[in-house]
Amino acid sequence: MALFPISSHFHGDFVLKLVPVDTENTMDEVAAAAAAHSVGIHVPDQPGRTIRARKQGADEPFPRDMTLAQAGLEPTDTVEFYFE
Repeated sequence: MALFPISSHFHGDFVLKLVPVDTENTMDEVAAAAAAHSVGIHVPDQPGRTIRARKQGADEPFPRDMTLAQAGLEPTDTVEFYFE
């Protein structure tokens, strides 16, 4: 377990945010942490829709149960978040 900073780019938000997460967090937990800084603030909530995460520029999202450590990201890499 280690604190790990990611740069969050939430679709619809105009600000990139530095979000601290844990290397053992799943991508669902990482998405929830990013959402806490954007959804309801700069991005309207979309109840019932799943938030997905992908490395900036990637076509496919990370598997929801993948841990941050397994994703191979570097500190402050940008992760895109969006409602599926």
